[in-house]
Amino acid sequence: MEEREKGAPRSPTRSTAVGPFVERFRVGWGDLDGNNHMANRAYLDHAADVRILLFARHGFPGARLATERIGPVIVRDELSYRRELRLSEEFTVDLQAMGLSEDGSRYLLQNTFLNGEGELAARVASEGVWFDLERRRPRPPPPDLDAIQRAMPRTEAFRILSARRDAV
Repeated sequence: MEEREKGAPRSPTRSTAVGPFVERFRVGWGDLDGNNHMANRAYLDHAADVRILLFARHGFPGARLATERIGPVIVRDELSYRRELRLSEEFTVDLQAMGLSEDGSRYLLQNTFLNGEGELAARVASEGVWFDLERRRPRPPPPDLDAIQRAMPRTEAFRILSARRDAV
């Protein structure tokens, strides 16, 4: 896999076929907490980076979100830790859909963090909505963005969400 700086985007490719999506990172100095392991905010930052990279790589980069006046809003994150990640340790983060509303406006996503030995380090479950930046309320995504999220890999427990907020 090519080396790149944490958070640096790669050129997006245009495709709605979304296979397994995994990004490789290395724990940096700024990722650490006072206990000398990766801080919870760093897990959330990497989870967000992977979400945005998936959409960018499939033809919907940040600039397109701005043009469409729509943004992803995470209304809740749940973090489960299993193993510590320490300075300079390599790790991977994947992304799978746990749920999606019929109109595509609401979603549940799961990021799995594996250490360099392939052991589970943590999971992040995120509940989000696509948000209309002008009307300031949730809305369905544009059809091509919706097609990307519907083509994402899914967890075994994937479910259809109601139009109202569900629990993660």
